[in-house]
Amino acid sequence: MQATRSIRLPRKLSACRLIHNHSIIRSSDPSGRTTSFGFRTVPEESKESLVKGVFDSVASKYDLMNDASSLGVHRLWKDSFVDTLKPGRKGPLRCIDVAGGTGDIALRILDHARENYADRETTVEIVDINAQMLKEGFTRFKKTMYHNTPQVSFHEANAQELPASQFKNDSYDLYTITFGIRNCTSIPAVLSEAYRVLKPGATFACLEFSKVNNPLLSTLYDQYSFTVIPLLGTILAGDRDSYQYLVESIRKFPSQPEFAQMIRDAGFSTGGDFDGGAWTDLWGGIASIHTGVKI
Repeated sequence: MQATRSIRLPRKLSACRLIHNHSIIRSSDPSGRTTSFGFRTVPEESKESLVKGVFDSVASKYDLMNDASSLGVHRLWKDSFVDTLKPGRKGPLRCIDVAGGTGDIALRILDHARENYADRETTVEIVDINAQMLKEGFTRFKKTMYHNTPQVSFHEANAQELPASQFKNDSYDLYTITFGIRNCTSIPAVLSEAYRVLKPGATFACLEFSKVNNPLLSTLYDQYSFTVIPLLGTILAGDRDSYQYLVESIRKFPSQPEFAQMIRDAGFSTGGDFDGGAWTDLWGGIASIHTGVKI
């Protein structure tokens, strides 16, 4: 697993070439453990580098990618996500935003705290395994009042194994992860680390593409996803395959009740298994907000 690096300007990583078929990739991994990479089955040890290749490829057009995947409304979903959490309402928070390389959630957190509660002490540590994504976030923050202040910092680290020397037990008031957890090799490992670093009583919050419950909407969204989004990837970014993976990864992610149970299995307390309880559906379940409290 990769060690953390606190960075100002991340080094450039070369993109991996993806193997574009739907077969199992053979590996010398003696454990034989496999996981999904979109609709493909790959050895666990391979997924991290494959996902890294995707995000190296799309980093400079990440917002465009989310625009394509969400019909442009991901920006509204992110606003709703942060508004729901109300950072700064009860005083300054120490936040960790994981898989947050481009910085859009961190910026929303800091703006919400400042604009609504005159809070200039809340801090956000942005963590991402991908240096190219962090580079995009660093560039974004250079245009804001938070650049070169203690309110924001950037760290290259693996969500599944946050180095305990830097990300200490019981340290954070809020853990956020947005459109990122589905790309991790082991979701339980990510949730376990989230539980470890949060203070008792602190909040885990995840915004992720989810399962559409309405059959008509589900059919329309599937048609859009598998036909239009890869085409847009080709036209707008010259990269059909990365966009195809991202569509497939959404379909492989657990349903709302399944993910809520995973959050509880990690030790968190959640609401009941219904929309408005353990999760809140957005646009009929195209995306969902999940929250849990460390007990």
